[in-house]
Amino acid sequence: METIKELTARYPGLAHCSTEIEKAADLIIETYRNGGCLFTCGNGGSAADSDHIVGELMKGFLKKRPVDREFRGKLKETFPDDGEFLADNLQCGLAAVSLHSQSALLTAFVNDVEPSMMYAQTLYAMGKAGDCLIAISTSGNSKNVVNAAKIARAMGVKVISLTGNRPCRLDDLADIAIHADDCETYRVQELHLPVYHWLCARVEEEFFAE
Repeated sequence: METIKELTARYPGLAHCSTEIEKAADLIIETYRNGGCLFTCGNGGSAADSDHIVGELMKGFLKKRPVDREFRGKLKETFPDDGEFLADNLQCGLAAVSLHSQSALLTAFVNDVEPSMMYAQTLYAMGKAGDCLIAISTSGNSKNVVNAAKIARAMGVKVISLTGNRPCRLDDLADIAIHADDCETYRVQELHLPVYHWLCARVEEEFFAE
């Protein structure tokens, strides 16, 4: 995978936050080493980014991530007819959940309780101390994302924020705040993508061999 210097050479708008990006990777790695889960949330394009992150972590990204020999053996022993097929078509994953993916819960909660607490409720039900939340908001002030970060802090869940280049409410709630060097929504989102692709590649590199 490319180094942080190579990343920022391709995207100069990320040079000022290279240290934060590296720290975010270290925090996610620590989360997984301690048996934790990564949660993500955002709205609109940032919700799509949240799903994108989960997709890169839960299956192979730059590596194939085959199952280990022990589990392959269990599959072949338990299912002699197709254990080899099951093992060949399974990849190791890292636990990750996009909070907006729980559509039945979210729509019920928005309808019955309080829309701005939709992500906070999901995190409160599923998360635990030692987990990590990536809170994505181009403004850094999206109320439902800010509320999720507040609940995360109270629960002992670490928070990484991805925002634009202006002071925002997530700054005071994040353990690591990554500011893309732009304020226009679509341009901020364009810079968020290489950030989380690099994070996913770095985490994958840590846990999986070729």
